[in-house]
Amino acid sequence: MSAPPPTVRRPRRLGWPRRVFSQVLLMQLAVATGVTVLATGLFLAPLSAQLDDQAMRRALSIAQSTAAQPQIAESLLATEPEPRGPVQSAAERIRRATGAEYVVVMDRRGVRWSHPDPARIGRVVSTDPGEALAGLEVREIDDGTLGRSARGKVPLRDASGDIAGAVSVGIAYDSVRARLLAAIPGLLAYAGGALAVGALAALLISRRLQRQTHDLAFSDIAALLTEREAMLHSIREGVVALDRTGRIRLLNDEAQRLLGVGPEASGRPLAEALGTGRTADVLAGEVAGEDLLTVRGSRVLLANRMPTADGGAVVTLRDRTELEHLGRELDSTRGLIDALRAQDHEHANRLHTLLGLLELELHEDAREFVTEVVGVHRATAEQVAERVRDPLLAALLVGKATVATERGVALRIAPGTLLPDRLVDPRGLVTVVGNLVDNALDAAAGSDGALVEVGLRTEGRTVVLRVRDSGPGVPPAQRGSIFTEGWSTKELPAHGRRGLGLALVRRLAERQGGSVAVDTADEGGAEFTVVLPEAMTEAESDRAGAAR
Repeated sequence: MSAPPPTVRRPRRLGWPRRVFSQVLLMQLAVATGVTVLATGLFLAPLSAQLDDQAMRRALSIAQSTAAQPQIAESLLATEPEPRGPVQSAAERIRRATGAEYVVVMDRRGVRWSHPDPARIGRVVSTDPGEALAGLEVREIDDGTLGRSARGKVPLRDASGDIAGAVSVGIAYDSVRARLLAAIPGLLAYAGGALAVGALAALLISRRLQRQTHDLAFSDIAALLTEREAMLHSIREGVVALDRTGRIRLLNDEAQRLLGVGPEASGRPLAEALGTGRTADVLAGEVAGEDLLTVRGSRVLLANRMPTADGGAVVTLRDRTELEHLGRELDSTRGLIDALRAQDHEHANRLHTLLGLLELELHEDAREFVTEVVGVHRATAEQVAERVRDPLLAALLVGKATVATERGVALRIAPGTLLPDRLVDPRGLVTVVGNLVDNALDAAAGSDGALVEVGLRTEGRTVVLRVRDSGPGVPPAQRGSIFTEGWSTKELPAHGRRGLGLALVRRLAERQGGSVAVDTADEGGAEFTVVLPEAMTEAESDRAGAAR
């Protein structure tokens, strides 16, 4: 058995890190270091100039104090420049008392009468004393026989106020530099402390960012964003993302199609983008539960809402319109099968009766029996066709009458019913009538004198539909909620959903600018009234009159 190949370790290359956490930390440290260095430099630059100015002011102040002593001017005029003279003694005393580098007293010719080096007394000064001898006060930093110093020069006046000479005082520049250097450690300590605090804050912020980004690299985040966009806009389910305030953060193409909104809905509150209603309530989480049904326009939607960690939510939407239609068709088919099965037994009984009459040779009774049975069905069909001229709606009512008979319910057309064959949307009215009649049959079945009455009449181009039953009726407290999607008092059918029939009736009525209402019928049951404006086309006579 051969040994596995050795693992080759590639050397790690130094470079810019890939993780968001590391990049942000390095950038924050670089920014904090740069700001600290810049702030330190900006502080040191004016500090140096400030120390120079303080040194020059101190030298000028000492020179002014020296020149203010009258004995110095008197000794200058009365004696000769010599190392042990009174001017040298007074100047040295002042120098030692103030800590100055030198205190030089000179006459009008620029000859020194005092100097820290006695050998230089009696010689001309090394710098030009012209401004001071002219009566001006001078502050400067200059080089002299003792090196670089901060200087102050003032005129020296005698008792009468005439200029007898000048006084020049110097502060060693090394002491100014020493003060500056002495301030730097403390400044660097403060800067280091500020940098440490900034680095700690940068580390904490980066750690939080690391948790929030799951330690991903920028390239990974960009790839995830690209993949998310591609996935969201390619799946066949609607996805709506909401923030904690109920504002739409994202909705994919399918969600836009199902909700009937455009991309401009992103960034807007739910109530503003969708309007009020159950759909907005379901998306906002005001209706709790799983697989919640809602109707948006002509679509039946199934919504599921999942909260997110930041207080928002993600809602998925599925289109169940076709499935609901298939489920209703299945319910109708099963109802028809039951009715046909009952009719089969009924027809078998009638055939047996007819066969017995024929075997007994009661031919006249047999003829009357057949005429009566056929006549009942023909009369019902003729009555419906005479009052309801639209073929789709007439066929629906004839079929419902057969189903009602098998269920022990009398379905009749109300007096005064007359509907011309000029419907704008026959299929929509078929849906409305079918749902209301089915609900009425369910309510009336089993009641005493079970009855369902359907009335249709027109007022101009408006169709008014009334369906009443002999059932228990709708309590007043529930009349405001029976048109809500998902509300039902019946058991679940095979396809697992109820509570859409009346909601669809309301939506179809509102789509045509109409309304639906429920009240108590005269027999105590429920009476539904649907008003559909503009449901009829103009009559030929009306169009002809308008043309004339």
